Amino acid sequence: MVSSFRNALPRGWVTPLAIALGKMGLTPNALTILGLILSMIAGATLALGYMRLGGVLILTAGLFDLMDGALARHTKQASPFGAILDSTFDRFGEAVCLLGLLVYYLPQGGAIEIVLIYVAIVGSLMVSYVKARAEGLGVSCNVGLLTRPERVFILAFCLIIGQVQIALWLLAIFANFTAIHRLLHVKHQMQNKVEERN
Repeated sequence: MVSSFRNALPRGWVTPLAIALGKMGLTPNALTILGLILSMIAGATLALGYMRLGGVLILTAGLFDLMDGALARHTKQASPFGAILDSTFDRFGEAVCLLGLLVYYLPQGGAIEIVLIYVAIVGSLMVSYVKARAEGLGVSCNVGLLTRPERVFILAFCLIIGQVQIALWLLAIFANFTAIHRLLHVKHQMQNKVEERN
């Protein structure tokens, strides 16, 4: 359900906004870079303790992440390098936001938060790694409860409503659950391929 809603967004209002920015001379890669810059600003904002503002900035950066792909498809500027740039900067953007929280909690000695942030970062990276490794082996791997858009929304929403620890628990648990889910999905797909050959 969440994925269906997410996939419908570009066809609603994200694509027209992306097209408008494209008419101003911005390319899909430029939108990708702007998204990363906003994520870096969000990370710095979180490090200073401005959680609600950081949440708003994370949502705004997420909007640019939607628009770069929408603009690339509309203008037929999609390219393999653009896809790699987008994926790489998405990972950097997510990591830098969590780094901002880590910087904020370290001087306070927030042991629980620090551990959760570390586990959340590991889970986030493993979700992406399993997908990339699977696709490199020719296996589709788009399943999972907490893909990047869901993680971004949960983090931003919880920051805005002042529930940072809840966000960290959700990310730490369900990002890693998603990575394991994807791994099991790939195993099942590979077994099916072997059975079809036999």
